[in-house]
Amino acid sequence: MGPRRRERRAGAVRNTNDSSALSKRSLAARGYVRDDFAALLVSGSARRTPLIHRGYYVRARAVRHCVRAFLEQTCALPGAPPAQIVSVGAGSDALYFRLKSAGRLTRAAVWEVDFPEVARGKADRIGATPELRALTGPFREGGPASALVLESLDYRILGLDLRQLHRLDEALLATGLDAASPTLLLAEAVLTYLEPERAAALIAWAARRFPSALFVIYEQMKPSDAFGQFMLQHFRQLNSPLHGLDSFPDVEAQRRRFLQAGWTACRAMDMNAFYRCFLPPEERQRIENLEPFDEFEEWHLKCAHYFILVASKGATPSQILGFPPTEVFPWADPASPSGVFPARVTMSDSQGPNLKRYGHASTLLSPSVILSAGGFGEQEGQHCRVSKFHLLVRYGDFGWKSSQIGSWGPGPKWDGRLYHTLTRLSDTEVLVLGGRLSPVTPALGILRLCFYKREDNGTEDQKVTVTKAGPEEDSILSRWRHSTTEVSYQNQKYLFVYGGRSVTESVLSDWHFLHVETMAWVTISVDGDTPEARHSHSACTWQGGALLAGGLGASEEPLSSVVFLKPISHGFRWESVDIRPPITPRYSHTAHVLNGKLLLVGGVWIHSSSVPGVTVIDLTTGVNAEYQIDTTCVPWPLMLHNHTSILLPEEPKLLLLGGGGNCFSFGTYFNPYTLTLDLSSLSTEQ
Repeated sequence: MGPRRRERRAGAVRNTNDSSALSKRSLAARGYVRDDFAALLVSGSARRTPLIHRGYYVRARAVRHCVRAFLEQTCALPGAPPAQIVSVGAGSDALYFRLKSAGRLTRAAVWEVDFPEVARGKADRIGATPELRALTGPFREGGPASALVLESLDYRILGLDLRQLHRLDEALLATGLDAASPTLLLAEAVLTYLEPERAAALIAWAARRFPSALFVIYEQMKPSDAFGQFMLQHFRQLNSPLHGLDSFPDVEAQRRRFLQAGWTACRAMDMNAFYRCFLPPEERQRIENLEPFDEFEEWHLKCAHYFILVASKGATPSQILGFPPTEVFPWADPASPSGVFPARVTMSDSQGPNLKRYGHASTLLSPSVILSAGGFGEQEGQHCRVSKFHLLVRYGDFGWKSSQIGSWGPGPKWDGRLYHTLTRLSDTEVLVLGGRLSPVTPALGILRLCFYKREDNGTEDQKVTVTKAGPEEDSILSRWRHSTTEVSYQNQKYLFVYGGRSVTESVLSDWHFLHVETMAWVTISVDGDTPEARHSHSACTWQGGALLAGGLGASEEPLSSVVFLKPISHGFRWESVDIRPPITPRYSHTAHVLNGKLLLVGGVWIHSSSVPGVTVIDLTTGVNAEYQIDTTCVPWPLMLHNHTSILLPEEPKLLLLGGGGNCFSFGTYFNPYTLTLDLSSLSTEQ
């Protein structure tokens, strides 16, 4: 790589520090962490989204856990030498000031290393800020040619390129670092910006130089799945590509990396595991209630693609940091795949606009007409709550064609809701229940959609009208991420509405029956143990009752249970479905029953490092099998959450429509095409 290109890339990496510093300032301003100094070390301000706040919060807590445990252990030893913290790529972080103000540096000192212009900018800001100078005490500044930028009794800032290891080694020793003293090296999202050989050299140098040390890193991982591919694309577009992820794609590969470089012990876990294992329930509850939040899929996926690692020389991480000696996070990897379902693009661009949205709902009006409504997606070049309906119509051997149409007629227009349900009443009528306009604004009332299609002088005219079908103040439907399932009782058709979440309740466990003919809520007896509260689950009609699977439960924990609302003589009864082996907890999936088998399609899980495909559960025996989705012939990445799916049982095929999400700070992704899964291999196994 030439000098100019190297400098451009270094500049892009420096820009990530500016963005990160603003995120940390926003994090503190919203009460996620106590940091009185973040605002003093960065110019400007920016209000970040709740999703970004959560991501930076778990990062801050993981680093805080490691640093505090190191200081508490090393500084408590009688006669032990002073502890040392070396933060590489420190940027504008306020670690020193947080520790100093908390009285944690009485027997410790901090060194920070970053590009010279970043280091000098930070030193200038400290010099101009009385609150910061009061903590550093008297300090001196180095000359223009010196690597030393600022030096006080317990704080040094060095302006160096981390790729120049010889200069780094000399500068640290020249500014008083004692290689024999207990040392914590900290690198937050730093090593992946270095070329792999440079990062390897830094890891090996630290292992040789420090006989009693910890190396703590926070980095990205899992580059090969859909979220990982979108993450890599984001950083490439910023001209700061992530390096080494192909060689070290997961925590086990990262552990081996450090052990092979000379570190004697190493522990690592993804941020879902850290969040669950190291934060007490009351702290998690505090964080989860700080801001309205409804981006659970992207929160869990972001945490699955970042990890915290602690490598050690002279002591094990479990001894120093309280990391458990065995894995306490309950992993539940699915069984080895039993087969593959091939996927293909359903229609080309010339056959009409593709459905690019998530949080929508879809229903099969007739074997040749699919109606989708709502969600967040692309409309007229904008990302917004979608107001147009999407129609997918099959014309015999000519295949599927699509169109987007707005509400027609003098009645109400589509209100832009998402996370609602659509239930087919007839070939031309659909009922819309629940949904939200924002995480603090439910969509009110029941809507009835009527679909019209007619030929007029050789031109096909398609319309959808919207009418209100119930009182707007209906509190039962002040919910979203719920399920609506058609069930039968005494030869009458009812819609069974279960679970979801609301403005006041993070997860609901209640249920209601809507009599379709009269559009009235009725009470029907339900026996048995009530299932645990959940939202973002799946629900299917089966044998006159409802099959519920998975979902996100209390404390935002994915669920693995499958329960059946079974019709009985005087109403219904809850029954648990025994599945062997137990399925991996998941949510934001879709589900269908085909020939006595329950199909769970896609979704999000946090208890396995694999990617959800299709889980097939035999409802007679309870035996489940996993099937991979063969995406060889479809555009990648494919994010199978927040999607919808339509089963064509006679063929047998499954259509996957939409899906995606707001992927942390990387941008919003929509699956670009409707896909068809071929389920014929499942039929041949019967």
